[in-house]
This record gives sequence, C-alpha cells and structure tokens, in this order.
Amino acid sequence: MFTKSADLYDAIYAFKDYAKEAELLHDRIRRHKRSPGSRLLDVACGTGGHIPFLSRQYQVEGIDLDPAMIAAARQRHPGVPFHEGDMLCFGLGRRFDVVTCLFSSIGYAKTTENLVKAVRNVAGHLEPGGVLIVEPWLTPEAYTPGRVYAIFVDQPELKIARMNISEMRGGLSVFDFHYLVARPSGIEHFVERHELGLFSHEEYLAAFEAAGLEVTHDPRGLTDRGLYIGVRPTAT
Repeated sequence: MFTKSADLYDAIYAFKDYAKEAELLHDRIRRHKRSPGSRLLDVACGTGGHIPFLSRQYQVEGIDLDPAMIAAARQRHPGVPFHEGDMLCFGLGRRFDVVTCLFSSIGYAKTTENLVKAVRNVAGHLEPGGVLIVEPWLTPEAYTPGRVYAIFVDQPELKIARMNISEMRGGLSVFDFHYLVARPSGIEHFVERHELGLFSHEEYLAAFEAAGLEVTHDPRGLTDRGLYIGVRPTAT
C-alpha cells in the first residue's frame, strides 16, 4: 500500500479537514452508540490524522497493516497505543465502544469474502451496544476508469507531483501512483500500486448483517462518500 510513500502521506493529504471529520463522526457516534464506555479503536488509522481530535472525547487506540504508517503515527502521537495488524484477522483481546474504519480503507479488503471477514473481525471487538462506523470506497456504478488525477505539494523543501489514471480490473479499482519527489538531497521517481475492491451498497449491508450488527446507511457521511453504521445488539 503506502510502503514507499508513508513519509509523504501527511503532505499529500494536507487538504483533509480532520477536525471537521472528527466532529461529524462524534455526532454519529452519539446518535447510535448504546454502550456506556468511551474506548475507540481506529482501524487502518494511517498516520493518525483523526487521533488528536477524537482523543478529546474518547480513549483512542489505532491499528494499521503498514509498519511504516504505524511508526509515523507513534512519532506524531506519543502516548497513544498503536498496533500493527490486518483488519481481516487482528485480535487485541479486548473490546471497544466504538470502532472506526475511515477514508475508504475498507476497500483494501479487495473481495466480498474479505469484506465479510473484515467486518466480522472488527465487529467482534465491539462491546454490546458498541458502534462500528465504516466509510466506504466507491461502488462499481460510481467508479469511472480512464480518468486522470494529480495531486501537487509545494513546500519550501519538499515538492511532490503524484499522478495516476484510474483503471478497473475485475472487481478492483487499480491505481498506479507515479510520484516525482524533490528534496534538497535530490529528485526521485517511484511507482506505488493500490488496489481497492468496488463493493455494492447491498454487499456492505450484507457484510454488516452477517456480523450480527444492526446496520444503517448515512448517504452523506463525513466526505460525501457515506457511512455504514452498525450497532452490536445489547444482551437481553
């Protein structure tokens, strides 16, 4: 995934308003959560952009598959527990009141079978009455192959051009990100491939239901990609 570009991640995504997203997320949590606690696990947390804002209301931990991202998160947010693990199979041995998976990271599950596994696994880390919030990737109907994209970073000692053309192969959206990076030490070029599964609305709902969650869909969400919100039933 971001194996080659982890140290560039925050500069590339500096446009994200993490404070606003965390505020919107807190609003959804208050509407749906029925457990009494405030422990939150951010799955696929990346460098932890949401962490300082979510920490105002929750006892936050993060987990990510990429060791370079976890290293960056630990450096940026000392004192916050971060774990290295795969959303399909990690096991922390304890439960949380909120589990989040944001910025379309669920797309890295790639297949519907893995989508079901991932949702079931993270749902297993919920307290009764706890809430799982997933920000989805695009559906097959919303994805358009052949589009050209570019992001540019212009800092005094860091220049980045990241370009790609959207592709589709089978049920995957495929991005070969071409990076041109300039620092005082020199200029480098590298390519990084990202593949995300294109899941339908019905497949997301089915995955949440298979995990035993009461699921609702927020079509707008944090960034107009929507949210899938699942609540673990309380014991009767």
